[in-house]
Amino acid sequence: MDLKQLNAFIAIANLQSFSAAAKTTGLSQPSLSRLLKQLETDMGVLLIDRYNRPLQLTEAGRFFYDKISAVLTELDTITSMTQRLSAPSTTLNIGFVPSVLYGLLPEIIATLKQQRSHLSTDIDVNLKDISSYQQIEALKSGEIDIGFSRFSHKDPWIQQILLRHERYVVALPKAHPLADNPEQRLIDLANNRLILYHQTHLPGQIANSSASSKTDGKAITANTETEPLLHLFAQYGITPFMTTKVSDLQVALGLVAAGEGITLVPASLQTVRTEQISYQRLVHENVTSPIYLHTLKDFVHPRIPDLLSATYQVYERRGITYRRQHFV
Repeated sequence: MDLKQLNAFIAIANLQSFSAAAKTTGLSQPSLSRLLKQLETDMGVLLIDRYNRPLQLTEAGRFFYDKISAVLTELDTITSMTQRLSAPSTTLNIGFVPSVLYGLLPEIIATLKQQRSHLSTDIDVNLKDISSYQQIEALKSGEIDIGFSRFSHKDPWIQQILLRHERYVVALPKAHPLADNPEQRLIDLANNRLILYHQTHLPGQIANSSASSKTDGKAITANTETEPLLHLFAQYGITPFMTTKVSDLQVALGLVAAGEGITLVPASLQTVRTEQISYQRLVHENVTSPIYLHTLKDFVHPRIPDLLSATYQVYERRGITYRRQHFV
């Protein structure tokens, strides 16, 4: 069994066709057929049923495909990490979710560059708008070196630290009856259309936790809702009357500005569309959006400690409470 045989099997299984797999791999159909036959002979197992069109995996083939795909993905990750370890890039590639860009990220990057200039050492920074979920694979592939995210991830290749919690505010149309109320409660917002914009849902272990909250003096246990905004309402035993799902945060705020509903956003976004939108504070202290920083466990880009230092400098200037951490 060798990598050529395994890659040939994966290509054939994915495309369910020798001819399509030949075009993708650059091998001839006879070569692919020979590699697959050698693999099956070595294992003593029939992996693909050649008598069906499109080609079908046998039961053993499905099991082998699931397991070997994970192994090959891990091998690709190891190869990429080894190459980066031997020749680290001078550019720091930073992934971020849009809500972080509206917050302190620009100030952090400016502080980072200023910090390095004092040491007569230039630093190149490349910023990439990428969702929390996509950041994990981007870290493994080397597309980014570090990511600012709103969601916790559990992955054997990834380490992360919690930078801070940011309070949510409610975004309401300027003409809304509650637009001038400086202290909002979720229960008072439940009869509105809630606009949902997150593309990443909460991990199951977080949504299924029995974290309890208090409303009107009563403890409420969160249900298993994984959509982030609905999860916040569920913590208080509340289900919004109506919801609308949109593609991103900007669209959500556009609908709020048009009077089509309300939404909750991190406080750093309350400078967006202020002519049409009223942002008001929520009284619930635990209705927050975390900010995580994550990178690979086995390869930390040499500029990442500088980025973390710049982040904490900005927090100190802004009077933001945080607990200093570092990557190992």
